[in-house]
Amino acid sequence: MAITGDGMAAEEALPFPTGAAHRTPAQAVVVPGEHAAEAIGYRGPTACAAAGITYRQLDYWARTGLVEPSVRPAYGSGTQRLYNFRDVVVLKIVKRLLDTGVSLQNIRTAVQHLRSRGLADLARMTLMSDGATVYECTSPDEVVELLQGGQGVFGIAVGVVWRDVESALSQLHGERVDTGETLAGHNPHDELARRRNSRAR
Repeated sequence: MAITGDGMAAEEALPFPTGAAHRTPAQAVVVPGEHAAEAIGYRGPTACAAAGITYRQLDYWARTGLVEPSVRPAYGSGTQRLYNFRDVVVLKIVKRLLDTGVSLQNIRTAVQHLRSRGLADLARMTLMSDGATVYECTSPDEVVELLQGGQGVFGIAVGVVWRDVESALSQLHGERVDTGETLAGHNPHDELARRRNSRAR
């Protein structure tokens, strides 16, 4: 399905419905609960390192509203932006779309679409583009149809980006949103496991 300029998905853009992805166990992405993923924040330098972007890009994208931090914006000098896990995944996707020549307008539309989806949806999504339009595919069949139709030139498997970001963040510092406590080498799944264990006691 194509992601249109108004942020809505256009069903008529492709001659097939979207469906659940058919994944093999090797492709599976473990999705943390929404609350667990948003309980940890990452400062700008950490988000840059995990997404593979420069601080100048991060700053520009935040100031222009392309990718704003969901946890805490900068309120002026002395305050630190704080990004959540989903933000960092989106930052890395934006970098890849820019590197492949997709226009900023289409990237902005794709970002709005990504932010509107749940974490589980993101984990199984593939973004395809012909350089002009960005398409969302949620099953291998849709990817094949798009390629056969000549519309897809490149694709971004969001699940792969997800795992890359997760791996990078596990080596970096995060901080608890509620207390500001620094967490060394943290990853969202650890927080989820910690909370489950504490409830079980």
